[in-house]
Amino acid sequence: MKMTRLLDAQGLEISHEGHRTRLKWHRLRKRFADPLFSADVMAEGFAAGASMELDMRVRADGGFVVLHDRKLDGETTGHGPIAEKSLGDLGDIRMKEGDRPLILSEDLAAMMQSTHPAALLQFDMKDDYEAIGARGIAHLAAHFRDIAASVIVSAGSLDLIVAVKEKLPHLLRGIDPTDKLYDISKASGWKAVEMELRADLSGPTEPDTIYLHWPLILEAANGGLDMIALCQDEGKRVDAWTFTLKDPEAGFSDEEWRNFQALMALKPDQVTTDEAPATERAWDRRMAS
Repeated sequence: MKMTRLLDAQGLEISHEGHRTRLKWHRLRKRFADPLFSADVMAEGFAAGASMELDMRVRADGGFVVLHDRKLDGETTGHGPIAEKSLGDLGDIRMKEGDRPLILSEDLAAMMQSTHPAALLQFDMKDDYEAIGARGIAHLAAHFRDIAASVIVSAGSLDLIVAVKEKLPHLLRGIDPTDKLYDISKASGWKAVEMELRADLSGPTEPDTIYLHWPLILEAANGGLDMIALCQDEGKRVDAWTFTLKDPEAGFSDEEWRNFQALMALKPDQVTTDEAPATERAWDRRMAS
């Protein structure tokens, strides 16, 4: 029991009515106050067995760098499109936050040689297959063939996920049809959303996890469509993104609590958050009262 409480304090999961929902650390942040894409936080997560997400941008040489934006200018001291930079161009560039070196795909592979067996790292690929190409897939295959932690590759590009399936079958795969499903719901209603989601679940990507915006999940449920149950009935996991407390010290506002309770009642497998420990503490406080 003591070990369970120790892990619970680390923002790893919430248990509710016999169902465990993992709390995924968004952009490698255990707390919103953490610096974006921190190697220190990632190491902590690897040791604890956390589920974590990072964004990947392809470089000119086919390797990757852990950044969200298309250009270096926003998050780093560098300038210009990342896709035009090779490994040698990035050595002196630092993250604006904390003057830290960039995390490269080569660094990730080295860090993942020794991790907690429950650790899960999501590579959210921000470029499409046209940009990444066979060379980028070959780089992933070369560097992430023999790693201790579980990796799931997610992307909006279905062509990219199919390529990952073919070249790296040992990696998990995730798709995010959120934008498309929002458009379909507005144009044609929830029955059409259900048909499209079913097609995605049985499609060529053969996804392990479906990433869905949490307000879409609740909106669909109010319209009579349980998207989480639909996915789980097909053997897929669902990640509901991104639920972050506005005031982590105070916990849930009444509106946040209504929404989070409704979401947890649908039993997602994972919730993405920038405030994992605070969310868990706030949940425990509300349930205790």
